[in-house]
Formats: sequence, C-alpha cells, structure tokens
Amino acid sequence: QVRLVESGGGLVQPGGSLRLACAASRSIFRSDAMGWYRQAPGKERELVATISSGGATTYADSVKGRFGFSRDNAKNTVYLQMNSLKSDDTAVYYCNAVWNGIPYWGQGTQVTVSS
Repeated sequence: QVRLVESGGGLVQPGGSLRLACAASRSIFRSDAMGWYRQAPGKERELVATISSGGATTYADSVKGRFGFSRDNAKNTVYLQMNSLKSDDTAVYYCNAVWNGIPYWGQGTQVTVSS
C-alpha cells in the first residue's frame, strides 16, 4: 500500500515561512509526477505546485516567487518551502503522487496564516 505522509504545517504570522514535507512509502524517483494541492474552507481543492520525474517545477500564479518545490530522492521526500505567507494561503495542504498513472493522496496538513 502506498502512503504519503505530510508534515510541517502549523500557525504562522503573515510574512512568515513554513516548510512542508511529504514522505512517500514508494520511490519518488520512479513517480510520474508529484504535486502539492490545497483546499481552503468553502473552496475547491486547487493545484499549488508540481514537480516532474525530471525535476521540472510548475507553480500556481498565486504562489510564484514565494513557494519552492524540491525533492530528495534518497529520502523519498518532497518539500514545499513557503515564504512571504499571506492569509490567503490558509488551507489544508495535500501531497499528491502519481505512479503508473494512478494518483495517491496524503491526509493533509493544516497551514494557518494569521496574526
């Protein structure tokens, strides 16, 4: 069974930083792609960032220049570095991974940006 476990969420003031981690029980090197999504209360889940098997990244316009997606293949872990956080970034953040065309999800980690 494939497991994705997120960590690193919490409460942070506007302008602060957090780093989320997603540990996978399967080799991320062999994944088709991985991504971070988020869902705010009353809103649909939205794509935040993706990273391909080759390491290419894409970002939603709302987080470009503030968030960074990286991977550590040896640890089967991906990271989302979030800087200059805003109240609009408040959401549950989910890790997603695709292996052989099948998507898998983590349980989510709460990020709250508030003073």
